[in-house]
Amino acid sequence: MLRRNNALTRGPRRGIDGGLVDLVTDWLRRRAAYHPERPALRFRDATWSFGELDGATDRVAAALRAEGLGPGDRVAVLAENHPAFVTLLAATARTGVVLAPLNTRLAAAELAELLVHTAPRLLLHGPRFEERARAAAGAIPVRALEGFDAAADGAASYEAAPDDVATLCFTGGTTGLPKGAMLAHRQLVMNAVNTAFGWGLGERDAVVVATPMFHAAFHALAWPLLQLGGFVVVQERFDPEKHLALSAEHATLLFMVPTMFRLLADAPGFASADLGRVRWAISGGAPCPAPIREAFAARGIRFKQGYGLTECGVNCFALGLDEAAAHPESVGRPMPHLHARLVNDAGDEADEGELQLSGPVTMRGYFGRDAATAEAFVEAGGRRWLRTGDIARRDAAGRYFIVGRKKEMFISGGENVYPAEVERALGTHPAVHECAVVGVPDPRWGEVGLAAVALHPGATADEATLKAHVTERLAKYKVPKRWRFLDALPKSGAGKILKRELID
Repeated sequence: MLRRNNALTRGPRRGIDGGLVDLVTDWLRRRAAYHPERPALRFRDATWSFGELDGATDRVAAALRAEGLGPGDRVAVLAENHPAFVTLLAATARTGVVLAPLNTRLAAAELAELLVHTAPRLLLHGPRFEERARAAAGAIPVRALEGFDAAADGAASYEAAPDDVATLCFTGGTTGLPKGAMLAHRQLVMNAVNTAFGWGLGERDAVVVATPMFHAAFHALAWPLLQLGGFVVVQERFDPEKHLALSAEHATLLFMVPTMFRLLADAPGFASADLGRVRWAISGGAPCPAPIREAFAARGIRFKQGYGLTECGVNCFALGLDEAAAHPESVGRPMPHLHARLVNDAGDEADEGELQLSGPVTMRGYFGRDAATAEAFVEAGGRRWLRTGDIARRDAAGRYFIVGRKKEMFISGGENVYPAEVERALGTHPAVHECAVVGVPDPRWGEVGLAAVALHPGATADEATLKAHVTERLAKYKVPKRWRFLDALPKSGAGKILKRELID
């Protein structure tokens, strides 16, 4: 008898706004019926067809049931990229179990705190993480990820409702315990629909997954492509030279964060790799500096700037390639099934302000965080709007531009300064490999910018040179007054720069 945990399920097919939603959540079963022999996924030297992936998902679902897990129960995973992330997430539609992937960069004490908060009934680990998993698990049963489904058998008759939670996707946790965004099945399906329509994906497209699959970036291209019938290559961990080889063989699209694109462009084989099948590249996680875009343009690869967040989608905007080339700083216009608005400090809609989003791709809320959920949403005009915390502007043609994070903004001498704007200007200097700007206290100005900079190997540039470079491009009050030169900037497991550590 399957149990239901009402905190994570809602019974019959009712949408977030109370309207009837009748989406098929077990899309893999349908895809396998359409073309069971078509290649779906490659890992190491093995390739799975959609039929084989469907069968593997049945075995995973049976293994979860054998462990006593039912609807609403959580299964946590601590592992590097692996096909099990696909079969476990697909199995949530057949069991009602909720997948909770964990950041592999977290220490055992941090993981233990997160496990206490989310209370999974099972913890699966990759081969490199058994010791840490057992140290963090407490009384939670621990199993090896590989071979978990080996002895399981039996197809599932259960199908999750569209608004049931499929996965807890954790925010970065750079300022405390990560929050688990509850992503429902309808969110994952509608994100795939939006991505396919908005970005023009086709069943012949393929991508190499190098971003961590425990992260929301997994839902940017890999998950939508599988739903569409495309091909996904899983790279266990990012290696620029191996990624180039895999992309030359398979990829029609590239998706990474700016740090990874930079490492790819710096790889010895980048200039000679056969990337002729790549249609375009898209950057997520942070604005991509102009020198990186130019390095790929020199290889004939056109670039788009993506925008998304764990709590919504994850893909929120779309822009055509020609328009992206003409407006490289723009993230585009809202996806087909997503509403966007900008709200100023007075609470009025404006052409610049906090970006708020509404539609079927917004999260249910944060697991066990009612106050944070209430703070994240606002009701207006008959819609439930997600407050992104990002400041954006909209031009006369309806294109959106991300100005910066509302929480990262600092006030220097009475003027608002958005670090993202300063970072874009600083990042155009040819000696700068990576940079970040944060606001720090100052007795005269209240706050001033501190720029942390890592230079390219062998490059030289001092504070005066970089100050002059930024001053040519921005108002004087935006130019950082404090500078730190580092070998490398601290980053999260998803490749984002940890600004909190820079401030500390």
